[in-house]
Amino acid sequence: MNQKTSEKDEAEELLKKNSAETSGNSGKQSDADKTAGSAGNTETKAEKEAANGADKVNAADAVNAADKASEASEAGRKPTREEELQAQVDEYKDKYLRLAADFDNFRKRSAKESGERAARATENFAIEVLDVVDNIDRALAADEKALREGVVQIQKVLAKILENHSISPIESKNAQFDPNKHEAIAYVPSDEKEGIIIDELIRGYTIGDKVLRCAKVAVSKGKEE
Repeated sequence: MNQKTSEKDEAEELLKKNSAETSGNSGKQSDADKTAGSAGNTETKAEKEAANGADKVNAADAVNAADKASEASEAGRKPTREEELQAQVDEYKDKYLRLAADFDNFRKRSAKESGERAARATENFAIEVLDVVDNIDRALAADEKALREGVVQIQKVLAKILENHSISPIESKNAQFDPNKHEAIAYVPSDEKEGIIIDELIRGYTIGDKVLRCAKVAVSKGKEE
C-alpha cells in the first residue's frame, strides 16, 4: 500500500515537472514571437512611411514638372483667334481713348482761344466807339455851326470804324426790292415801276457777305389808275 502511494506521488511529481517545463518553453516561445512580431511591425511601419514619403516627393516633382511644361507651352504656343481679336480690341480702345482725350483738349483750347479773340475784338471795337462818344460830347458843347461840323466829323469817324470791321451800308434807294436785304415798311403809289425802293427810312448794313441788319424801306406799287 505504501509502495503504491509512493509510486503514485513520484508519477504526479514527474507530471508536474514536465508540465512546468512545457509551460516555460511555451512562455519563452511566446515572448520570442511577440518580440519578433513587434520588430516586424516596426519594420513594416518604417517601410510604409518611407514609401509614403517617396510617393509625396514623386507627386511634388510631377506637379512641378507639369507646371513647367504648362508655362513652356503657354510661352511657345500660338495665340488663338479669340485672343488675337481681344488684343486688337484693346489696341483700338486705347487709341480711341487717346484720340478722345486729344480732341477734348483741342476743343477746350479752341473754345478758350475763341473766347479770348472775341473779348479782344469787343475791347478793340469799344475803344474805337469811344472816339465817336468823344466827338459827340465836343459837338454838344459847341455852338450851332460847330455842332454841325462836329456831327459831320462823327459820321466820318464812325464810317471808318465800320469799314475797319468789314461793315458796309446796303445801298437801297432806287434798287429793286430784295426781301433778303430789305424790309418793306410801306407800299406807296409812284411813277417808279412796282417793286422799286423809293425811300430808305433806316439804313441796312452787311458784315462781310452776311446781312447784319435789313434796311427799312418804302416800296413803289406803281402808278395809280
